[in-house]
Amino acid sequence: MDNQIIANIKSLGIDMINQANSGHPGIVLGAAPIIYTLFNNHLNISNNDPTWFNRDRFILSAGHGSALLYATLYMAGYNLTIEDLKNFRKINSKTPGHPEVFVTPGVDVSTGPLGQGFANGVGMALASKILKEKTAFPSNSKLSQESLIDFNVYVLCGDGDLMEGISTEAASIAGTFKLNNLIVLYDSNNISLDGPTSNTFTEDVRGKMKALGWNTYLVKNSHDLKALNKAINKAKLSNKPSFIEVKTIIGEGSILANTNKVHGKPLESQDIKALKGKLGIPDEPFFVFEDARNQFKKRISERVNIKYSRWATNYQRFEKGEMSPHIEKYKWIFGDKQPVDLKKINLDLDINDKEATRKTNGKIMNIIADNIPNFIGGSADLFSSTDVYIENGGDLNYYNYTGSNIWFGVREHAMGAILNGLALCNFLPYGSTFLSFADYVKPAIRLSALMKLPVTYIFTHDSIYVGEDGPTHQPVEQLAMLRSIPNLRVFRPCDAHELIGCWNVILNNPTMPNALILSRNEVPLLPSTIADAVALGGYIVKKETNNLDAVIISTGTEVNIAIHIASELYKTNQIDLRVISMPCQELFLNANPTYQEQVIPKNALKIILEAGSSYSWAKFMEKNAKLITIDEFGASGSKDAVSKKVGFDHITIQNKIIEWVNVNKNVK
Repeated sequence: MDNQIIANIKSLGIDMINQANSGHPGIVLGAAPIIYTLFNNHLNISNNDPTWFNRDRFILSAGHGSALLYATLYMAGYNLTIEDLKNFRKINSKTPGHPEVFVTPGVDVSTGPLGQGFANGVGMALASKILKEKTAFPSNSKLSQESLIDFNVYVLCGDGDLMEGISTEAASIAGTFKLNNLIVLYDSNNISLDGPTSNTFTEDVRGKMKALGWNTYLVKNSHDLKALNKAINKAKLSNKPSFIEVKTIIGEGSILANTNKVHGKPLESQDIKALKGKLGIPDEPFFVFEDARNQFKKRISERVNIKYSRWATNYQRFEKGEMSPHIEKYKWIFGDKQPVDLKKINLDLDINDKEATRKTNGKIMNIIADNIPNFIGGSADLFSSTDVYIENGGDLNYYNYTGSNIWFGVREHAMGAILNGLALCNFLPYGSTFLSFADYVKPAIRLSALMKLPVTYIFTHDSIYVGEDGPTHQPVEQLAMLRSIPNLRVFRPCDAHELIGCWNVILNNPTMPNALILSRNEVPLLPSTIADAVALGGYIVKKETNNLDAVIISTGTEVNIAIHIASELYKTNQIDLRVISMPCQELFLNANPTYQEQVIPKNALKIILEAGSSYSWAKFMEKNAKLITIDEFGASGSKDAVSKKVGFDHITIQNKIIEWVNVNKNVK
């Protein structure tokens, strides 16, 4: 029966690819024994309750092999139909080209960009460790040896995943934290898309993983299911994360087997016919051995039902408070989202008259952490610079998974993907680094946005004002990059009032990721800024005195500059300016059009003032708009010297505004 189920998984995967005329048959034919063995013998899952919180997570990091996963899920009894398989890679289907969470039952994370799934797995395994500690029953309970959460995480990856640097970053973190609930199976076939891996990938992979703190195993033949089961069983008893290399043949059974030609394009019809003959499958599209499918479903149910039933009983006891007298603080684990209003919390911030927003943010985050139990995160070796350390949180490490501060090390790429894994387990995670390094995190941010996960990316040292560190550390184009990502809210607050408003939006609308852009340089606490106004994206912080000559739209530290210049020019030149603070473009552009017009009149002269690229302001650049932005790299020197070099000093800004206002008056 094992071979019949494996054969049917292969044939369905090939039929899907052939029907779509698009896909990756190589992994379907090569890795089917691996995925079958996992589902049949090891994964604690429920096809009737695919979102069961304590299910084991399965991640197809090699997401191009989605047809393999969908065929397996169908055979395992998940809510997929043959029609769904026939709609593979079609618009609005349950079977998109690469796996997408919240689209296909049984898919735990969106994968595709290689290495991301591997790192997501590290985040999920870390989440399980944290939750196991938090949901352990009290020592006086009959269930004192149990926790409500104790799931394992399994990842299926290929050569491409392991070539990507993110996987090494993430594997290093997993080894450091001794995540023994993480098991990675490596589909090792010596072939990548362009040709033999001997051209590009000759390292001792198992030796490297061992050096990174993993236990490693080798299964010489994927068809040796006993050896494969034995390796997985050993891994489940390991004291470290486990890496199992399984030797496979890419495209096994095809005339193109063991070549790169079978990696990423449909097989020819004659090849499919011959292949199905070898597999013992009738030569008809989407044929299913119903007895084999029913047997596969039955095996999974019988193996998991006892564990599922015991968990359901324990969950009832958890709801009754037997796990902890403070049950309310744990409801978030199962998706209960409680509203938070920072304005109602005692925000004893002790803000100085002048303070960098990164410093103020650290104070606010410590208060948030005291009130929100699933608020967790860390820094890419920059706690002392980004100021996100939670003073009462403790450090998370392999002997204390209850800590709130995660030391990611200098691994920005893996940090972002690990945060996504935590968010998929109902945490509200955050990570921090300098804004100039946002590009290292960008692939993970993109997937946060694609999955609409409530991850907060905190970027400090937000402009050329960092000065002496020079152009490598002076962000210019990063704001434009972040604002170009769909489903991402980018906040650049100007002071503590706006910071509170930013966090209120972030915490009470956990429907998408956020980027919080903060300054190293000190800024004053402005009397006219309003926390609640941040939810509108932009608002008036200085109104014109009499007759409006122009509107200055600004963000972050430049808001104070704009207010100062507006006041000065009214006194010296009788130029009457309105100043708009725009902490979040995305929110403003989604606000009521009537409100937008009230704040920024369409016919007014508009002047954009921001110490960054002009490219993110296109939607504000209709008729009668001017830019004071920076579209060149900075230099090493004092902030004043750098500002002058790039034309962003006080006098240059002021003179441009005078010139444009006078020209505009003459035109009128």
